[in-house]
Amino acid sequence: MNITTEKDSLYTGLENMQISELLQHINAEDKTVPLAVEKALPQIEALAKAVTDKMRNGGRLFYIGAGTSGRLGVVDASECPPTFGVPFDWVVGIIAGGDGAIRKAVEFAEDDAEQAWKDLQQFNINSGDVVVGIAASGTTPYVVGGLKAANENNLITGCIVCNSGSPVAAAAKYPVEVVTGPEFVTGSTRMKAGTAQKLVLNMLSTSVMIQLGRVKGNKMVDMQLSNNKLVDRGTRMVMKETGLDEATAAELLKKHGSVRKAVDSLNN
Repeated sequence: MNITTEKDSLYTGLENMQISELLQHINAEDKTVPLAVEKALPQIEALAKAVTDKMRNGGRLFYIGAGTSGRLGVVDASECPPTFGVPFDWVVGIIAGGDGAIRKAVEFAEDDAEQAWKDLQQFNINSGDVVVGIAASGTTPYVVGGLKAANENNLITGCIVCNSGSPVAAAAKYPVEVVTGPEFVTGSTRMKAGTAQKLVLNMLSTSVMIQLGRVKGNKMVDMQLSNNKLVDRGTRMVMKETGLDEATAAELLKKHGSVRKAVDSLNN
């Protein structure tokens, strides 16, 4: 396969550049990422539909990955409960090497092709669930092995990779290939590839949650009120939906615990 994420940077002599020049070149490369994502929209749509169908029937979404890719999956999964008010186990991020690898790299954890399925089994994974492998290179053994095992156990599988024709994509029933090309710093896939993966994860989880009814209009009506900023946001949302004054809206929100429940209480 042609691993473009490992090709030499289009720029050289980076250590001799001024900060302004470095930033301009990085920005120029970053501008190419959304265009690469756009080309993969049909693939993203197919995966999102498959995930939505499974989750409507009580299934869960699992992300598996190593290094930066694994961390991005963990981030997206961890943001779903506060954003959409869903249970913490609806979307689960698993990183090679365990949660400690979120902060500190675990050597060779990504090279174990059997460990991902073992990690997934800790969650009593079953054929109602979906497993999405995240790997910039598309070659990570941890992800390839996890997807193959998931397929053997009749699960829906997907992936997010940044090279074409990869083993990870071949193992996924719903592959998403966002070809981002050489990195500004050769091989540093936390940059363009990581940005592309984050964009796709945003699109996937957000579109799925909207389809599952976790957004009303354009508002996060089920968000967790976990800090003052979110309570203030929720109060404004209740005010807009109901026409109540701020004090009454705040009291109603406090009583019911979510924007949706507060607004619904007036309609029942």
